[in-house]
Amino acid sequence: MKLIPLEVLLGHPERVAPQISPDGTRLSYIAPLDGVLNVFVGNVGAGDEKPVTHDTERGIQGYFWTHDNRHIMYVRDKDGSESYRLYDVDLETGVERDLTPMDGVQCRVIAHKKNFPNDVLVGINKDNPQLHDVYHLDLTTGELEKVVENPGFVGWVIDDDLAVRGAVSPTPDGGMVIMVRDNESADWRPFLQVPPEDAETTGPLGFTKDGSGLYVQTSIDSNTGRLVKMDISTGAVEVIAEDPTYDITGVIMHPDTLEIQGVIVYGERIEYRIFDDSIRGDVAALQELNPGDLIISDRDDADRTWLVAFDNDAGPVKFYTWDRTTQTATFLFDHRPELNNYPLVPMEPFSFTTRDGLTIRGYLSFPAGVERVNLPTVLVVHGGPWVRDAWGLDPEAQWLANRGYLCVQVNYRGSSGYGKEFRNAGDREWGAKMHNDLLDAIDHLVRLGFVDRDRVAIYGGSYGGYAALIGATFTPDVFKCAISMVGPSNLNTLIESFPEYWKPMIAMWHKRVGDDPDFLWSRSPLSKVDNIKIPMLIAQGENDPRVKRAESEQIVAAMKERDIDHEYLMYENEGHGFVKPENRLDFYHRADRFLAKHLGGRAE
Repeated sequence: MKLIPLEVLLGHPERVAPQISPDGTRLSYIAPLDGVLNVFVGNVGAGDEKPVTHDTERGIQGYFWTHDNRHIMYVRDKDGSESYRLYDVDLETGVERDLTPMDGVQCRVIAHKKNFPNDVLVGINKDNPQLHDVYHLDLTTGELEKVVENPGFVGWVIDDDLAVRGAVSPTPDGGMVIMVRDNESADWRPFLQVPPEDAETTGPLGFTKDGSGLYVQTSIDSNTGRLVKMDISTGAVEVIAEDPTYDITGVIMHPDTLEIQGVIVYGERIEYRIFDDSIRGDVAALQELNPGDLIISDRDDADRTWLVAFDNDAGPVKFYTWDRTTQTATFLFDHRPELNNYPLVPMEPFSFTTRDGLTIRGYLSFPAGVERVNLPTVLVVHGGPWVRDAWGLDPEAQWLANRGYLCVQVNYRGSSGYGKEFRNAGDREWGAKMHNDLLDAIDHLVRLGFVDRDRVAIYGGSYGGYAALIGATFTPDVFKCAISMVGPSNLNTLIESFPEYWKPMIAMWHKRVGDDPDFLWSRSPLSKVDNIKIPMLIAQGENDPRVKRAESEQIVAAMKERDIDHEYLMYENEGHGFVKPENRLDFYHRADRFLAKHLGGRAE
């Protein structure tokens, strides 16, 4: 089978993140300019896109159009610090502005609405590094004015009149309170008390058009996260959508009426549930167009043109425009067209029962053209940990399968999307039952004959990096080698060194992970470093604000002292993960060779 170059799978995409201008006349996307990702804009269908941003550093990861049809806005940090600044570019003059020129401060975009094309609300933690106050930005003048002083909230909800009328306040037990007020001069009042067990499966989504109701995703009085509408004055609850097994993970809202048109339920794959007959035909026709999972990524202001994507497990992401009037789709581009020249493999859902009776789901990507027996295997552990692996094109899974490995991805307990009981089953189980789920997955696949027990690697980033370190220290006989990217090794120093703006959420971390220093140490890979007997590859971003470089350096120093076989990669100008293509590709080339050496697969 043809070896897929890492550059093709894991280098920069050719084009990605297309959007349509609010007036529907122009198309934008992110693409490399001199090897750095920038935003390009052109007229729809004309093929005349030109770069409008000119970043030469880490590239632009995301952007949006302003409703005046004249500006593109984006946030960017320096060297992975996550001290984001807000920038814009005027498409008529070409002038690029730094709208928040402050060092060591983080800017977050809170709201920009169609009826207020010149106004943007942003959160900035200038006065108190732990809390983001709300500022109003005038797009014409670039002037910033503080409009709401933050009394201790970690999130904001803006109504259709651009008034700050909802907020989320953390509580000392790891729960939260959704706060509301009737107008911007009224006092805040508690609206919904959310206990700790519901805190991560509950949150406000937005106000109704008239501001009298609040849409909330919540697992209160339910196991799974339901979509409800709550009356602001009475608190009365109307259930709009629910599923007995999975959380509601996405909402389709009418851009003008703010009525709920449909929801997304994510089981093994994306499932749409449409309530509004006016879009039912569009969604049905689009789903006939391509077997991949449909993503409706953008709609113009008139709601006549949609921008959609299809995510396939064994091919590039395909982008189209959809004309709702003529019911016709126009193909735009593949995000990585070169992938069409290589043999990709399907991502196959699987499930198993753990030693304590939980049903766990995940995905398998088998190498093509070989018998599914006694395969060398890489267990890839997702980060978070309160997220989940999902179906679709996964460049890492394709890389590993192409090299001859079975790639195993497991949504262990604590992963999101499967209801609060499953999420809460991971509380205080880092390095314990969450790790057992990974071991049980391998045991299950060994019993099926797929996995060669003597050739299993464990790899992941962030929480996945922690899991790889746990694999090497807590269960050293299970894995042949381990790769940890930005993984914490000491849970005490991890939590002590969190960025300031995470500190209001510290009670949630204590509830989820633990708060007693002795307990946290007992779940830290560093506490059992003497057990390591497998080769280790550890990679770290120098400026990571979440998992500080000390997390990698503590365990590297301990391994050096004990003469344990390891390779340590420290990438300058990177943060929590590797954004610069030269760094990202260097890491994957080294991982490629490391796995080939220890598991016997192929390498570029």
